[in-house]
Amino acid sequence: MKKSWNIVGWIKKLELWLKSQLGVQSFRELMPHKYLKRLDYYIIAKFLGTYIFAIVLIISIAVVFDFNEKMDHFMEREAPWNAIIFDYYKNFIPYFANLFSPLFVFIAVIFFTAKMAENSEIIAMFSTGMSFKRMLRPYMVSAAIISIVTFLLGAYVIPKGSVVRINFEDKYYKERKTNTVRNIQMQVDTNVVAYIERYEDQRKTGYRFSLDKFDGKQLVSHMTARTIVYDTAHANHWSARDYMIRELGGDREMIKRGNRIDTLIRLTPDDLILMKNQQEMMTNPELSAYIERQRARGLSNTKEFEIEYHKRIAMSFASFILTLIGASLASRKMKGGMGFNLGIGLGLSFSYILFQTISSTFSVNGGMPPVVAVWIPNILYAFIAFYLYRRAPK
Repeated sequence: MKKSWNIVGWIKKLELWLKSQLGVQSFRELMPHKYLKRLDYYIIAKFLGTYIFAIVLIISIAVVFDFNEKMDHFMEREAPWNAIIFDYYKNFIPYFANLFSPLFVFIAVIFFTAKMAENSEIIAMFSTGMSFKRMLRPYMVSAAIISIVTFLLGAYVIPKGSVVRINFEDKYYKERKTNTVRNIQMQVDTNVVAYIERYEDQRKTGYRFSLDKFDGKQLVSHMTARTIVYDTAHANHWSARDYMIRELGGDREMIKRGNRIDTLIRLTPDDLILMKNQQEMMTNPELSAYIERQRARGLSNTKEFEIEYHKRIAMSFASFILTLIGASLASRKMKGGMGFNLGIGLGLSFSYILFQTISSTFSVNGGMPPVVAVWIPNILYAFIAFYLYRRAPK
């Protein structure tokens, strides 16, 4: 009961904030009274309280194990404590809490619903004539709150923190970024194709560069350079060294040579060098723009970015599916207590995360479309949820 009263206290604080900022006298004014009653708020408080408690408990354990694993690398590379705490773990905690949000939802629903069933609270609800469908209303409201929050965090807030976290790992734990790439060919503008045999990110220099311009299918200009250097002070600004330009016009050909020429090319080092898990560092608008830009350049290395984009949406909807499964499983009172239901719930939640990972891998390494790979687990578990809902006590 202490947990419930703590959540009620937080709700009271939220009501005071709403009153001061929005002129709302009560949190309940945001929802029609005919839809949510006092019992609904009691279940919502139970749900969200247990959900937050599960996050705090499991993430605390994860932090301890993660620090124990990486402590030697941090000490060896002399990582400062303020960077470990504020650059790494400050962003590590919300990232993993949001990543495993479906697991926390499932655990929360199984735990507090089984507890209510064990205390005969659900039997008391049904004895008043309440249907199982009506009882699910506060569950779905809670799932909607969690779904909206996790989506907004995952799509707009956490990627910015991931930039700091991954850069910290790259500096003090394990380098993720490749400094050299070979044989890069991409479309940098309409009918303009660039090729770099080797690119070194430390020097911002590409070797054996060529730039071809076409008019339809006909080549009209061919530029080659021994090296090409990126000017970090100006966007898309490159300096070609030891260059030759061939202008092709019908039967005539003009050749121009020189030691150096500055040129604008819609190409940056970020387009050439990709860091592992770079998609986690982009917000949804950035992901969408990156995917469109790479497709326009004729590149096909966008699957991981497409998977990340669609997964953020699919994982939000998973809250509703897993909430229905958990409530359907745990609402029946059992002699053995909540242990059996909790075990099934953990098994299903871990299998969901595993299935999500496997289907994403098939998409990256196979020909499965990313949107299909991401939504297959949701579709499968939606059928499981419907089956368990039909078998739940009414």
